[in-house]
Amino acid sequence: MSALLASPPATRPRERLLARGPQALADVELLALLLGTGCRGRSVLQLAQATLERAGGLGGLAGLAQARPDALAGVPGLGPARRAELVAAFELARRAAAEPLGQAPVFTAPTQVRDYLMLELGGLPHEVFAALFLDSQHRLIALRTLFRGTLAQTSVYPREVVKEALACNAGAVVLAHNHPSGTAEPSRADEFLTHTLKSALQLVDVRVLDHIVIGRGQSVSFAERGLL
Repeated sequence: MSALLASPPATRPRERLLARGPQALADVELLALLLGTGCRGRSVLQLAQATLERAGGLGGLAGLAQARPDALAGVPGLGPARRAELVAAFELARRAAAEPLGQAPVFTAPTQVRDYLMLELGGLPHEVFAALFLDSQHRLIALRTLFRGTLAQTSVYPREVVKEALACNAGAVVLAHNHPSGTAEPSRADEFLTHTLKSALQLVDVRVLDHIVIGRGQSVSFAERGLL
């Protein structure tokens, strides 16, 4: 009998979630509920722990959210069906986070913007530069990943950002990029790039509302820092 089934009801993840809410559960317990059952020689909690340990090499829980099914193939007991279910669950979370941004001005709920960007960029092992393109009422049109770089740097071309803004018929934009090192503190190069893009986009009447830097479990807003 698995450890999950042998535990007293008050300590089982499902019962605790129903009684106290999902916030009361650890990451491994929530993942165990998604997996449902263990495998030969492993309880579901042990399988969930092994999956999280594997995800550590992908960037922890945030890396697991970004993982492709084949990236988890090395976990015994995590077959194609379960890998697909995990990827589907995280994709649903991303879509749920994005949906409100397309229905109301994004800066009525800036926390939602950050949460969405954390889901999209927080676990990536490489640096990317992205943009949230918004309509004239600051509702989300699309998130576009425009440039992908190495662990150390990426090259961003203003003309390509302007071209995509025009293609989306955007009235405003929120710039975003991640720091795979984990810290979200902007560099001087980040500040220079932001002002370069702001000037370029002004020429086509597209306003830069913010530039958000995503680290591991943290983010920094240029607008809040007074850097725009």
